[in-house]
Amino acid sequence: MEKDLSDFRKSYEKNSLLESNTPDSPITLFTNWFENTNANFPESETNAMTLSTLGSDGYPKGRVVLLKKFSIDGFVFFTNYLSEKGKSISKYPKVSLAFHWEGSEQQVIIKGDVEKISEKDSDIYFNSRPRGSQLGAHISKQSSVINNRAILDQRMKSLEEKFLNKTIKRPNFWGGYIVKPVEIEFWQGRKSRLHDRIRYKLDNNFNWIKERLSP
Repeated sequence: MEKDLSDFRKSYEKNSLLESNTPDSPITLFTNWFENTNANFPESETNAMTLSTLGSDGYPKGRVVLLKKFSIDGFVFFTNYLSEKGKSISKYPKVSLAFHWEGSEQQVIIKGDVEKISEKDSDIYFNSRPRGSQLGAHISKQSSVINNRAILDQRMKSLEEKFLNKTIKRPNFWGGYIVKPVEIEFWQGRKSRLHDRIRYKLDNNFNWIKERLSP
């Protein structure tokens, strides 16, 4: 079966991205874009991002995860360390993050080095999660093959009974990673596919160099 999508087109005309209106710091620009999208397009999950890693089979793989914190130090997300992405990160600690904000016709693409955050910070976030999500972290052997859904439901029931009226501690195989950016590209859709692309790259002195890319 073949479906022709050549007529799927959209003209991007909402905004522009010029060197004159970009700050020296890409984190400042990211903050501005993030807050603007979150305020004006509340129906979208602004902190959803595609995390791409390189697997042991040599293939890259992207999946959507949720950004939980960002600062000048980097971008933080949480996952199972023994998952497919966790194993990929352990072997190849360089990743890409991509945000697509349809409402504002913008993308942000980040390349960076990734490492685990402290156990203390992972504990703090884990303790802030809803109880069901805490149990879910214990239950799921993420990325492993299971026979059916009933297995998960049974594990949930068992752990609900086990931890009834008890504090649920973070499992040691679950926690946070921080992506420390070396390159951040901002993409603003423009008319006639002449999109604006501004890239920030760290130089050898850890200064951000700003460049315009051809669309």
